[in-house]
Amino acid sequence: MKKLWGLLLLPLLFACGQEASDTVAVVAQTIDEHDRCHMCGMMIKKYPGPKGQVHLKGLQVTPKFCSTRDMFNFVLQSENKRQVTNLFVHDMAKTDWQKPEDSAFIDAKTAWYVYGASQKAVMGPAVASFGTKEAAVKYAQELGGIVLPYEKIDTQLLADQ
Repeated sequence: MKKLWGLLLLPLLFACGQEASDTVAVVAQTIDEHDRCHMCGMMIKKYPGPKGQVHLKGLQVTPKFCSTRDMFNFVLQSENKRQVTNLFVHDMAKTDWQKPEDSAFIDAKTAWYVYGASQKAVMGPAVASFGTKEAAVKYAQELGGIVLPYEKIDTQLLADQ
């Protein structure tokens, strides 16, 4: 009887293992020279400051943005919020402000942000992104602004200029 139960449970063990191996890690995509911002249509690489990209449920196309500000304006729209699976932004402590490198993309939900600094991005006030709170605080001490986690970025903040 015990052997019979073991044989009946065996397929379940394989099924559980199969699910785990079917999950694919999502990584940031390269921003090409000719990619345009999903929000404003501007050439993304032509302008300074951190960029962003959003991965959406069931879509092969990845919206890319010329600024983290535009990315947040897209993501915070109620019709887009529930479709977002992953977001990426540049860690500005690890890349150049004038020409951010794709190798510096990090998970936007774990990043720290500085809003209101004197350093501007493509669309005015930057929402500068950093991989650590310490890097964000250092940036804010040098250039002004307030340090915020991902959850504190909202449309009201972005509307204030």
